[in-house]
Amino acid sequence: MIPAMKVNKKRLDAEGIVRHLKASGHEAYFVGGCVRDFILGKDSNDFDIVTSALPDQIVRLFSKTVLTGAQFGVVTVIVNHHPYEVATFRSDDIYEDGRHPSKVHYSSAKEDIFRRDFTVNGLLMDPTDGKILDYVNGHTDIENKIIRTIGSPDSRFNEDYLRMLRAIRFAANLRFEIDAEIKYSIQRHAPKIKQISAERVRDELNKILTRGGSRIGFELMSETNILKEILPEVDQLKGVHQPPRFHPEGDVWQHTLNMLDLLPQSGESEKNICLGWGVLLHDVGKALTRSEDEKGVHFYGHVQKGEAIADNVMQRFRFSKTQRETVLNLIRQHMVFMNVQKMRPARIKRFLRMPDFDLHLELHRLDCLASHGMLDHYDFCREQLRNLDEEALHPPRLLNGHDLMAMGFAPGKVIGEILLALEEEQLEERIKTPEDARNFVIAKWKEKP
Repeated sequence: MIPAMKVNKKRLDAEGIVRHLKASGHEAYFVGGCVRDFILGKDSNDFDIVTSALPDQIVRLFSKTVLTGAQFGVVTVIVNHHPYEVATFRSDDIYEDGRHPSKVHYSSAKEDIFRRDFTVNGLLMDPTDGKILDYVNGHTDIENKIIRTIGSPDSRFNEDYLRMLRAIRFAANLRFEIDAEIKYSIQRHAPKIKQISAERVRDELNKILTRGGSRIGFELMSETNILKEILPEVDQLKGVHQPPRFHPEGDVWQHTLNMLDLLPQSGESEKNICLGWGVLLHDVGKALTRSEDEKGVHFYGHVQKGEAIADNVMQRFRFSKTQRETVLNLIRQHMVFMNVQKMRPARIKRFLRMPDFDLHLELHRLDCLASHGMLDHYDFCREQLRNLDEEALHPPRLLNGHDLMAMGFAPGKVIGEILLALEEEQLEERIKTPEDARNFVIAKWKEKP
């Protein structure tokens, strides 16, 4: 039996699907991650359902369905605008493409479990009474905190090479150990991960970066040779030594691991994904820019080089333009924090009002905590934000283009130059009224209407 949990709306709807299938004479269970999470005492928002009902029977039983994977026995049932995957018990033929079986056969609940990936995901639960069916010792492996494949690791991975990375992801997110046989199999088969689409690999990496255990995940990727296959740019950070004064933690790889260790377990929001990739790639340019002379170790141009490398990485993984630009801007600005306490008022205000400044500030905080530990620039920015209201950061214009034309200026480039100069003066708090603005324009451009 599983521990009592607070029931959420999605679970109630998923239970309703199971009850309706059972009332219609079919077997039906929750399967996979939601059952694992219940055993661990965690709530879940993803509910996969398996049943003896055939796809056409499922379609007839529910008013809103989508045939998302009918050829593999999967129907999506829509309840209260939320999709639930309902799959018919099946067994698979050989996997000819490293992802999809060449043919599926409808089967029993037990046979369905034996085609799945890991024992911790191989549990069935009847949500109507809480009873669990365990054909693969998954409950014991959850208690022992270990990731094992159902059957031979080589066989499971050859069916879908992404399972190598999924094993690492589950170990990271759950803080479980990986069975030694699995680790050895991943090491031997690591190059095959390149046969998986960039999007599928990206999605697993996003889960490692946002669901907790990021450091564990990347250490396991390094140990199993997966890292150098999918992210050689990050793998090259090993052994890139840094000045001990600023980086007592060691080389760039160790610094990156320290930052990954500090990433919050907050889920796959757009911002969390961008922060995770910002952490992972912020110093990626150091491997190619390190130099050393009598004055010490230098990384001249590592920010610019890092931007170029990160752009290639993110395009390779098919990130959206918006996500790519956010991460590149995080890299571009991460060294600017060292100058914030010397900035003029206009410069610091423009810096603080950057889009996604909360991400920039958090990246800087993690950067400091993962190295020298000094947060004086972080605290300075926080203090400035407390003291500056929205109007101070974005002062309303004292004059607009029409005002300038009324003063005798012709439409064109000069109007934009004047407006930019006026904003600078406002941010510096040297002008505060429309009259101040007019006097400034007349004095600087020496033109009078």
